[in-house]
Amino acid sequence: MPARRKVLPAKRGEAPMRMSDIPFGTTQWTEVPRTEHKGERGTAWWRTREFGNIRVRMVEYSPNYLADHWCEKGHILLVLEGWLETELADGRRFVLEPGQSYQVADGAEPHRSRTGPLGARLFIVD
Repeated sequence: MPARRKVLPAKRGEAPMRMSDIPFGTTQWTEVPRTEHKGERGTAWWRTREFGNIRVRMVEYSPNYLADHWCEKGHILLVLEGWLETELADGRRFVLEPGQSYQVADGAEPHRSRTGPLGARLFIVD
């Protein structure tokens, strides 16, 4: 029997993230229906699962995709394939390659995404 993982307390004054009422399950992402979302350039295809107030997505961006909006939703995002450039409203830009991630809180810093000539595939929790 594996050892139990110790659950660390939240920082002083902060509530820990709570995931509740989610039984153990697995997801075969190729079987999750795909929805299409047009960008200013290109297309994003989302495969989405929702668990209470937690949304989990596998997202594929077409080559040379550019978002048509500034997003203010918080995310934890992992690049699986391709590369993703994330631009913040203050002008900073970050390029992420496979194995890199970013995290941002709801309402913290507006951001938008674009991809290069090969597109990108991401795993996102928000």
